Amino acid sequence: MAYLFTSESVSEGHPDKVADQISDALIDNFLAFDSESKVACETLVTTGQVVLAGEVKSKTYLDVQKIARDTINKIGYTKSEYMFDGNSCGVFSAIHEQSEDINRGVDRASKEEQGAGDQGMMFGYATRETENYMPLALDLSHRILKELADLRRENKEITYLRPDSKSQVTIEYSDDNLPQRIDAIVVSTQHDDFDNDEDMLSKIRKDIVDILIPRVVAKLPENIQVLFNNDITYHINPTGKFVIGGPHGDTGLTGRKIIVDTYGGKGAHGGGAFSGKDPSKVDRSAAYATRHIAKNMVAAGICEEILVQVSYAIGVVEPTSIFVETYGTCPFNVTDGEIAEKISEIFDMRPSAIETRLKLRKPIYSETAAYGHMGRDPETVSKTFEQPNGEPITLDVELFTWEKLDYVDKVKTAFGI
Repeated sequence: MAYLFTSESVSEGHPDKVADQISDALIDNFLAFDSESKVACETLVTTGQVVLAGEVKSKTYLDVQKIARDTINKIGYTKSEYMFDGNSCGVFSAIHEQSEDINRGVDRASKEEQGAGDQGMMFGYATRETENYMPLALDLSHRILKELADLRRENKEITYLRPDSKSQVTIEYSDDNLPQRIDAIVVSTQHDDFDNDEDMLSKIRKDIVDILIPRVVAKLPENIQVLFNNDITYHINPTGKFVIGGPHGDTGLTGRKIIVDTYGGKGAHGGGAFSGKDPSKVDRSAAYATRHIAKNMVAAGICEEILVQVSYAIGVVEPTSIFVETYGTCPFNVTDGEIAEKISEIFDMRPSAIETRLKLRKPIYSETAAYGHMGRDPETVSKTFEQPNGEPITLDVELFTWEKLDYVDKVKTAFGI
């Protein structure tokens, strides 16, 4: 029997994502000037106020207030009528030094023997359903909001948009788990005030359906374009008015959008957030590593869909377990347990090895903090950071290294295909 599956996304202007982006901007600045920094920082944003809290061990000093303000302005909160803007909001910092009790389990005389920064389990997932090996509903939800943000910044075709927005896409699947059509799309976007509410609702709906969605569809491969038809149910700003939004409309906290950050409800999630954590925290680094494994396994043809779990104990070097679920999509005479054993042979899952393999001790995290940590395009970019004394540093860094298909040949060799 056919079934429906739904995933959501939120924009860079959503209050929880504002918090994530500030936390990851702090991570990037610490790593830019001290690549061995240990950081766990949380951000709270509300009407006219930002609160920074957390633990840091680093050789560098940062102007955390300026970093927070610059991030907020970059997102688009630059007007006083938003009741939250980068130039005028208060920024309170309660960041202090990392506990030595935590650090002693991580730092070792030999870098290779670095222990996990925490206990827990992390999951990676991949599916052949899209070109980037991501679940389709989530991929479309992200694309809708990225395109909406482009329209907001262009300020030409649609001129009333504000930074906060959410999307949701429902896909109908066949019995054999293939996407058949898009059943429903939800878009809620913050906007400037209108003189007439009825005119407002009518214009926003028309602009979303006639301007935004065609721009999204035009950038999709043909096999996904055909899923869009005139029978889609659209819910555009279903509450009616959405003028009050962002941190003024809803308090934001780091780490509250972990399903948006990963696979939209497909696969599984270990519960640990990513933003605000340096890569010694396996909540982050091992989640990236398992995504890297999953994507390369599917790309190598080992299966059509895969979930990879890894678990750690704080201060312990080797993972406590590796688990694999291929959902019956492996065409070879090999069990999921045997696949897990092969994975442990191909991929070194010690925390230090993950950091080295994926080049995680670089300032690469600001870009992850909106529109998903997974399914993004790996690329090399130049980034410039400024110390409090005004001295800049420019670094070339590789973004989204865990999305590279650089282990496909090794996987094929290991499985004899």
